[in-house]
Amino acid sequence: MELKWTSKALADLARLHEFLAPLNNPAAARAVQALVKAPTVLLTSPRIGEQLFQFEPREVRRILVGDYEIRYEIDESVIYVLRLWHTREDR
Repeated sequence: MELKWTSKALADLARLHEFLAPLNNPAAARAVQALVKAPTVLLTSPRIGEQLFQFEPREVRRILVGDYEIRYEIDESVIYVLRLWHTREDR
């Protein structure tokens, strides 16, 4: 399996960092690092996340990392990180 980040997911990371950094820059950096590291577990266990059936026939799933939701898609041998956000955000 290979892990790839979409441009939207990378933009979400940047947006979250920009929001958190003025409050506490070291904490913002730690949050981003944790969110980048978390999906690597999917390389060995890609289906641990909850499947989101509203996206069928695509296999879109989600995992929670602390207060953040990460959505990803499994497509043959590639896992695409699609989006991420804080669970309190209005999505």
